[in-house]
Amino acid sequence: MTIVLIGPPAAGKTRLGKRLAARLKVPFVDTDSRIVAAHGPIPAIFAEHGEPHFRAIEREIVAAALGEPGVVSLGGGAVIDRDTQADLADALVVLLTVSPEAIASRIGSGKRPLVTDVESWERLVAARSDIYTALADYTADTSNRPIDAIVEEIAAWVEEGQR
Repeated sequence: MTIVLIGPPAAGKTRLGKRLAARLKVPFVDTDSRIVAAHGPIPAIFAEHGEPHFRAIEREIVAAALGEPGVVSLGGGAVIDRDTQADLADALVVLLTVSPEAIASRIGSGKRPLVTDVESWERLVAARSDIYTALADYTADTSNRPIDAIVEEIAAWVEEGQR
């Protein structure tokens, strides 16, 4: 079984994914971490080679990760690839959402090349929201709730076999 976390940058996919995987006693895969391990920092890839090159690398890493059981955290833009969208049909897809108000304290680390402030984050989310919603089997908001409560909610959904 593969549980995939999707959502906008800074929604908490990695942090929540690690805890969810531990709670479910399954492996955790963060596709952005795999990209960094194999190719270097994501902002450097964008700066040196451009977004199309990054998306090609991302697609390869995501395709491999989706073939592994466990919890898989996708980078915020991975879902824009049509092949990735098709691959997600066989997984349990959890959309993590977050409000613009909550996002303000989460961005600004320089790790997100397409998000430099709340306004750029909002534009990005608006452009992708229909895709996120269409792919999601379950949605959880991470704006203000304790992460452990969200993890328990998602784990209960998975364990009940909801789809």
